Amino acid sequence: MIKAAIFDMDGTILDTVEDLTDSVNYAMKAAGHRHDFTCGHTKAFFGSGARAAVMRALCFENGMAPEELEFIGTPSFSPDESLEAETERVLRAFQGYYPAHCEIKTKPYRGINDAVRELRKNGIITAVVSNKMDKAVQALCEKHFAGLFDAQVGENEPAVRRKPAPDMILKIMDEFCVPAAETVYIGDSEIDMQTAENAGLRCICVSWGFRSEEFLIKHGAEIIVHDVSELSRVIVDTIGE
Repeated sequence: MIKAAIFDMDGTILDTVEDLTDSVNYAMKAAGHRHDFTCGHTKAFFGSGARAAVMRALCFENGMAPEELEFIGTPSFSPDESLEAETERVLRAFQGYYPAHCEIKTKPYRGINDAVRELRKNGIITAVVSNKMDKAVQALCEKHFAGLFDAQVGENEPAVRRKPAPDMILKIMDEFCVPAAETVYIGDSEIDMQTAENAGLRCICVSWGFRSEEFLIKHGAEIIVHDVSELSRVIVDTIGE
């Protein structure tokens, strides 16, 4: 039986893409770069944290093909010193802007609050782990999900590596003494699938987030949920068997 459901944030429980797009464009403009990115661009940039997102925006600006962006932020990609330095410069602008502007257009996906409540009615522990800055994670959970999650962890503690490292998930599992066999992870990207695998968990992918269903299938998704109303049933009735 499943005793804990751990959720990704951006693209899974919250539609954050408009605020992220505005913040990326603000930071890029402040640093003298292209700043007309669309929500479609932003979906491709995010998933591996803000630093990787900024670096992807810079590389895309310089002509990198969209299908190559996912490798930025992984061990297979080695940026040169100039890209590293410019990324840090733009990132500082992003980090200074986004926390104060992360709640303007952001909203939960329709029905997600009811789905989480249903899980809690079934005695399932619920939590959020995100590569988003922890300050923003806490603020967004308080505004949109007050009382719905037992724990939420964002990128903050130096000893807790960002996803796809399993650290955030393992922190939650350790806190609530729940083994991997009784925990499921829900996300919307290849990073989420890798995170679940690294933590030894089964993964449910959602089709309404930052990656297309075609992309998810190509990257090995085994379970894809297409409607929020299906989510709690899949976790309780299917995964929980």
